[in-house]
Amino acid sequence: MYRISELAAQLGLARSTLLYYEKRGLICGSRASNGYRVYGEQDLQKLRLLQQLQAGGLTLSECKQALEARLDRTVLSNRLAELESEIAHKQQAHTLLSALLGRGSLRDWHAQADKLAPDAHRNWLEQQGFDEQQTLYLKWLSKDMNEHDTYMADFMAVFHRLERWGPGSNTDTRKALTHIPFTPNTVLDIGCGKGFATELLAQQTQAQITAVDNEAQAIDSLAARLKHAELDARVTPLCASMTALPFQSGSFDLLWAESSAYIMGFEAALNAWRPLLRSAGCLMVSDLVWLNETPSQEAITFWQQEYPDMQTVAVRLAQIEQAGFRVLSHFTLSEQAWADYYGPLKAEVEQRLSHQPDSAALQDMAREIAIYERYLGEFGYQMFVLQSSD
Repeated sequence: MYRISELAAQLGLARSTLLYYEKRGLICGSRASNGYRVYGEQDLQKLRLLQQLQAGGLTLSECKQALEARLDRTVLSNRLAELESEIAHKQQAHTLLSALLGRGSLRDWHAQADKLAPDAHRNWLEQQGFDEQQTLYLKWLSKDMNEHDTYMADFMAVFHRLERWGPGSNTDTRKALTHIPFTPNTVLDIGCGKGFATELLAQQTQAQITAVDNEAQAIDSLAARLKHAELDARVTPLCASMTALPFQSGSFDLLWAESSAYIMGFEAALNAWRPLLRSAGCLMVSDLVWLNETPSQEAITFWQQEYPDMQTVAVRLAQIEQAGFRVLSHFTLSEQAWADYYGPLKAEVEQRLSHQPDSAALQDMAREIAIYERYLGEFGYQMFVLQSSD
């Protein structure tokens, strides 16, 4: 026979727990001649079996039922389903915590956080030590703060050797410029990169031009090109963020933004930049769009990851009107403009992949090139020439 303290010690339970079990009818003690409650071997074994059932996640009531009757398979199935759900959630938690400690990928987590809470996610990244430029690079390029430094080193090693940093051509830039209904005196080129459009605008107009990009190497390259072309007197390269442009309202006749509005979001860019224009000023903005209503699934999947806000031309035209612009003209960027960009990019990526086959940046660029080669025509850049409606 066991006194309650002895039974508790055998089972590793508290005395109060045993009294509760007795109240629930799981064990039945008796009082010895000395006044102590005592329990038999059957009580001990019954409680040990109870503990084995509890290890399966059954509640006390379910354990009592299992001890007193045949197993209820429905109860067991329901409990198993709940347990599997708990395991899945705990595995997700384990995966996330491991990734936050640098032991796994955070790509999916960053993508979901940016989708659900973009401003809070950006602020959180800044708290982790990423400046605004690197936060944008992480959003659009590396997509994983654990791999960011390595990714960007590989990425910039490629792009520093390229002349163009995106699809474009002098022919398309010149075509868009012909639709501006006045001779501009002040121009702001937003997200100018190495400044091919900037240089052409300087050659084709007599305007004072400010060219803005947040990549210092690109600004330095543009400054050198302008000096060589003797255009530096009318063009001011400026390393600054397009999200916080340091200019007064009404400062420019013409804003030029080739392939850069996506960084802020197309609608956000329209609304943020419009106040910089004088009355009836113009904006030339290009954006990657779907060119048909039924693109291939592979292309959809790729661009949903790379540019989730990609829309059709019709959607962009509606957004343009909503933002207070009227459309003077719009046209699709030429295939030659894409070839001039992707040809050199492909050669550089293939050469580097032969030495760095595990580079995530190079693999991403190779995937983008493959999508371009297979599906260009289902998507493309649209050049929108707009005029402020006020």
